[in-house]
Amino acid sequence: MKRSVALRLYAMLAFMAVAIATGVVLSMPEASAATGSASGYATQNGGTTGGAGGQTVRATTGTAIHAALCGRASASTPIIIEVEGTINHGNTSKVSGESCNTADGVIELKQISNVTLVGVGSGAVFDQLGIHIREASNIIIQNVTVRNVKKSGSPTSNGGDAIGMESDVRNVWVDHVTLEASGGESEGFDGLFDMKNNTQYVTLSYSILRNSGRGGLVGSSESDVSNGYITFHHNLYENIDSRAPLLRGGIAHIYNNHYAGLNESGINSRAGARARVDNNYFEDSKDVLGTFYTDAAGYWQVNGNIFDNVTWSSPGEDNNPAGPNPQSNTSVSIPYSYTLDAASCVPSVVRQTAGANTGMRESDGNCTPQTPDPTEPDPDPTEPDPDPTDPTGTNLSIGAGSDGSSKADGTSYGNVRDGNMNTYWSPTGSTGAISIKWSSATTVSRINIREASGATGNIGSWRVVNAGTGAVLASGSGAGVITFPSTSLAKITFEITSSAGTPRVAEFETYAG
Repeated sequence: MKRSVALRLYAMLAFMAVAIATGVVLSMPEASAATGSASGYATQNGGTTGGAGGQTVRATTGTAIHAALCGRASASTPIIIEVEGTINHGNTSKVSGESCNTADGVIELKQISNVTLVGVGSGAVFDQLGIHIREASNIIIQNVTVRNVKKSGSPTSNGGDAIGMESDVRNVWVDHVTLEASGGESEGFDGLFDMKNNTQYVTLSYSILRNSGRGGLVGSSESDVSNGYITFHHNLYENIDSRAPLLRGGIAHIYNNHYAGLNESGINSRAGARARVDNNYFEDSKDVLGTFYTDAAGYWQVNGNIFDNVTWSSPGEDNNPAGPNPQSNTSVSIPYSYTLDAASCVPSVVRQTAGANTGMRESDGNCTPQTPDPTEPDPDPTEPDPDPTDPTGTNLSIGAGSDGSSKADGTSYGNVRDGNMNTYWSPTGSTGAISIKWSSATTVSRINIREASGATGNIGSWRVVNAGTGAVLASGSGAGVITFPSTSLAKITFEITSSAGTPRVAEFETYAG
């Protein structure tokens, strides 16, 4: 037996042993498990297809992800890794092999190519564990949550970055992910989405970045200007102090994003960076565009943005805000095709499409979210089809207001109308009320109360009340779809009168029919 053949056979046998131990499930080769196709700059430089055409495996631990990478015939053999469950330090170990270069305590995509990492089933959560992409190309990461990754304290992972790319990275598409922290650098966290040291042709789309001191950067210092050709579109940046993103050198296309609660600064273009900023919606924020904390100027082209309750600081030696009346100071040509949603509908579209576990919906460019093309492969064909009794049409809660009788620590009234099943409202006790409200009378005949994961069955008895008149529209028990005679009202209340556990309402959907 030739030595090369023997080595490959040995590697395969080793992989099979690790697979059995770590829970890797193999399936036959198939088309890409990623839904849709790459957009933005990730379509350039040959395009981004991830593991399309390769073998599909299922992984429920970080070690299993590493084992799948190490079990390939080569570091460039296409592979689709479907991830389900919680990935953490306790189940993420280094695996060795000729086709991989992994490490403990981090998902290491190093010196590899042609990989898709996609969350399926009940969801994939990388808890306090970052994803590190280094010397790699043609990578897709889709439909996962990465949370609370720290660079100091315990445990630490990936230098504190949720997703970090560095050292000659090319063609990465990150789509429908949720990246979140629980504070800033003083609490041990760093960036949510960082690119440095010659990273190019990257797209971040339909994703949520929130509750962090730093959204992300392109370039680690004023001299690290080899990065660029980055697209950010249809993302929600929420409760971020700065770096949304920070750009050092290179070109970025930033369109149809919703920025809510940028506390110190937003798009920080510096060190010669050039940003095209199209049809974004900025609200309740400060210094959302400009060059900040440096005298190394950056540049921007602005088109069609909305600035809603945005404040601007005064110019200074190291501070050059673009506002209060942002004007273009450069011109950026975009080489790919794209369709812009009107900025006025961006908050609604982004809330219905962005983040993990939101149905992989995308906008059609006319302010209307669309479900994935049915001709695309199902990321998890074992999942049941949607309940045919679920309401159809426009969820009127998206873009409406909300309030309630009380809210438990860490929950929010707004969480019931953000289109995100990972956030929720709870009352301070075992009962309480949550309401959806509009600025004018709205016709409603059906609501859908969705409980958060882990709280199914907690809601006991309830009443649905027309808050304007006090009339009881319906009563019963348990969450789900509730119908009643078509009613014109400005505020509707779901009142929980008993419970089997702490109620957690993830979504309070309202429909006309």
